[in-house]
Amino acid sequence: MKLKLYSKDGSSHQEKDFIGIPEFSGDKGLLALKQAILTYQNNQRQGNASTKLRSEVSGSGKKPFKQKGSGNARQGSKRSVIQRGGGVVHGPRPRDYGQKINKKMKQIAFQRALFDRAVDGEIVVMESFDLSEPKTRLFQKIIQPIAPKGNLLIVDDKWEKRINYAARNLPEVTLTEADTLNYFDLCRYNKILVSEKGMEIIIARAQSKSKKRITIL
Repeated sequence: MKLKLYSKDGSSHQEKDFIGIPEFSGDKGLLALKQAILTYQNNQRQGNASTKLRSEVSGSGKKPFKQKGSGNARQGSKRSVIQRGGGVVHGPRPRDYGQKINKKMKQIAFQRALFDRAVDGEIVVMESFDLSEPKTRLFQKIIQPIAPKGNLLIVDDKWEKRINYAARNLPEVTLTEADTLNYFDLCRYNKILVSEKGMEIIIARAQSKSKKRITIL
C-alpha cells in the first residue's frame, strides 16, 4: 500500500509502497473493531458513581408526623426515599464496567483500524524526527505543513527527551511509541504521523499471524 513519505524537515514528500499492511474487503473486521473499541472505553470507566441507600443516610429514625389526622400520606422516617435528603432508590452504585476480549479479536481490530486509516490517507510517514534543540517552534514548523489543524498523533520507535520537551506545549499533538500503539489510538486522531522505523514496527505487529486471522471473519 502506498503512503506519503515526508522528508525530515517536512518540506517535500513522495509516494512510497509499504508492503505488509493488512488488506480487507467489504465489512470484514468492522464488528471486531467496534467491539474492541467499546471494550476499551468500558475498561476506562472508573465505575465509582454512588448514591446512598435508605440505610446509609444520616438522620433520625423518628416518625416525622403522626400516623393519622394530618391529611398527609403516612411516613415512617425522614430517611425515606420520598423525603428530601432521604435515601435514593435505584441510584448508581460502584461497579466494575470491565470487559474482556480475546487476543484474536484485538489483532483483527488493530489490522482493520490500520487498513482503514491508511486507505483514507490519514496515515503519513516521515523519514525521521530530529531536532537540533528542544524548541516548540522548531517542532511545530516541521509538522505544520503535514497537519495544519486537528488532533495529531505522532508515532516513533523511541522518543528522545528533546522532542518530548518540544511537543509538550502543543495541546493537539500526542506522542506515542509504536510498541504501545493500539486500535483506539488509530481511530481517535484526525491525522497520524509515523516515522519509518515506527512504521516497520507497526507493520510487523500487524503481520503477526495476519493471514490466519484475516480469513476468520
